[in-house]
Amino acid sequence: MASIQKQAIHVVGGGLAGSEAAWQIAQRGVPVVLHEMRPKMRTDAHETGDFAELVCSNSLRSDDKEKNAVGLLHEEMRRLGSLVIRSADANQVPAGGALAVDRYEFASAVTKALTEHPLISIIREEVGRVQDDIRSAIVATGPLTSPNLADSIRNLTGDASLAFFDAIAPIVHRDSIDMSKAWFQSRYDKAGPGGTGADYINCPMDKAQYEAFIAALVAGDKTSFKDWEASTPYFDGCLPIEVMAERGVETLRHGPMKPFGLTNPHNPAVKSYAVVQLRQDNKLGTLFNMVGFQTKLKHGEQTRIFRTIPGLENAEFARLGGLHRNTFLNSPKLLDGTLRLKAKPQLRFAGQITGCEGYVESAAVGLMAGRFAAAEWLGEEPRVPPHTTAHGALIAYITGDHIDMVDSGTASYQPMNINFGLLPPIHELPTHGPDGKKLRGPDKANVKKMALCARALADLDRWLAAQAHPVAAE
Repeated sequence: MASIQKQAIHVVGGGLAGSEAAWQIAQRGVPVVLHEMRPKMRTDAHETGDFAELVCSNSLRSDDKEKNAVGLLHEEMRRLGSLVIRSADANQVPAGGALAVDRYEFASAVTKALTEHPLISIIREEVGRVQDDIRSAIVATGPLTSPNLADSIRNLTGDASLAFFDAIAPIVHRDSIDMSKAWFQSRYDKAGPGGTGADYINCPMDKAQYEAFIAALVAGDKTSFKDWEASTPYFDGCLPIEVMAERGVETLRHGPMKPFGLTNPHNPAVKSYAVVQLRQDNKLGTLFNMVGFQTKLKHGEQTRIFRTIPGLENAEFARLGGLHRNTFLNSPKLLDGTLRLKAKPQLRFAGQITGCEGYVESAAVGLMAGRFAAAEWLGEEPRVPPHTTAHGALIAYITGDHIDMVDSGTASYQPMNINFGLLPPIHELPTHGPDGKKLRGPDKANVKKMALCARALADLDRWLAAQAHPVAAE
């Protein structure tokens, strides 16, 4: 038994990512040992010992595979033989266009499939560290990684900040920013590494706009910390923007919203009273994050208040801000293109610990980690799906597509949901509808989304057809 365990691929963590990784490996005919410390050791968020327990919402979000990035990810996972999506489809509850599930029946279905698979062995114990003599392992322990394992990861990576309040700034789709009001410029035209001196999008405010904005931040409805988050302190450099606003009306104007060193080309004679800066967030240049805008405002409040900023009146958000305790790696620095730890290549990471956000994204990254590990175990070259697919785009973001810039000493890599801004754009799109009228607004956006989804699924099908070993029949 001991020698079999050493030869098997070990998966640590029985959440969505670990469950999917174990399933994908076993479906390739490779033995798996799945480690889960529950129910012997409880967490602050889980209630049961089932695999793939959903601890918050019971929704896996939109199931629209034609016009929604999450729905596209669902469909790709179906084509890749996902256990998570199969179990969700079998345990749906009414939720309009969303894929929502009976959380208990869903987790029970995943648990039953894993328990009954002949190539999956299950060990219910805490893993404090991955043993050196194990041939291959995947760590998929999520934001509630046990302290002992977190310490072991720190020792491997040299990263001293695995568990902390994760300060997330909102990210805006570049094509939704009104550049008749905003402009490109770096403060004092300074060009940083890889920059041109015009690296930020700047949104100006006059005195009245700024004071109204500060008042809205202070009055806005905020989310509260969960009990298990409350004891984790803020980083000094990661204060929520509304906390800074509460310290005085001028605080933000001398912090992330300072107007100094910037000249508005639309009105050069008038000095801006304050400026909101957005920094490029991916190599494609399709996403820009709001610098210094980490926040505990509720999502509806963020959308309402941030759209009062000149240039962002019609902003479409790829991700809204947040601040919560999290555990994730600086993956672009630490992981290679197939999710292996560069310092210890027999060890892969999957799920939220890699810096993806959301149930579906965690499962999808687990799915890919499982496929990569199984291919390697079988002597094959692990193959990453094309960047044009939702899976390929997620892996690219996690392992290096993100622009790892530094602002005020804080690295910018942050967890991300799947969104169309992670996929390479399609430049040649129809400009007129079947009726001959020029496409505008939602109609134009839907044409773009449908083209991205169609391209992704076609490219995934071609990639799958080229694989030497298709997913095993169920």
